[in-house]
Amino acid sequence: MNALQLQQATEFLTDLGADWAQLIATVGPCTFEPKPEREPYEALIRAVAYQQLHANAGNAIIKRLLSIYEDKFPSPVQLLGTEFDALRACGFSARKIETIQGIAQGAISGLVPFRTDADAMIDETLINQLVALKGIGRWTVEMLLIFTLERMDILPADDFGIVEGYKRFKRLDAAPKQKEIAEISLAWSPYRTIASWYLWRVPKVKVGSPK
Repeated sequence: MNALQLQQATEFLTDLGADWAQLIATVGPCTFEPKPEREPYEALIRAVAYQQLHANAGNAIIKRLLSIYEDKFPSPVQLLGTEFDALRACGFSARKIETIQGIAQGAISGLVPFRTDADAMIDETLINQLVALKGIGRWTVEMLLIFTLERMDILPADDFGIVEGYKRFKRLDAAPKQKEIAEISLAWSPYRTIASWYLWRVPKVKVGSPK
């Protein structure tokens, strides 16, 4: 995702109306930072580590995990060979350990594709393939699509930050349901990823206030 694409996306969203223009002016230029160098296997495990946790807690889990392997991300074989207690000491719950081991097994079997293969797959095909893994839901695959595969038109409709961000953005009394957000977001296509990035930041700024 290059600077021109980000500029085009921002201009598109700005033209949607005064509220989007104000939000973008308040938050500032999009500084979306994907990690395209990661394989889907690694990206999925990282996403699982952060599930239902604050960023700092997820960071700590990943740091402890890497320390087991001399600060390098483990291969599927290495991960499967790691003792349960060692993974538990990293901060993974028993359920998450089962999930990341399933991802490792999926990487070996081919269920979790290599990056080059994933790049050639359409969004829904990849989502449907990966949610077959136990413990992997649509949100986790959407994080892979956004932050690793750099897909421009992804909006995780069940993401708490996006739902709450939209509620504040539109000054609503109640947050919209997942289905409502999915339908509303169609107007933001083909740049729903960048719309997501801005909605994630609504709670962190007071829209309309000076920078």
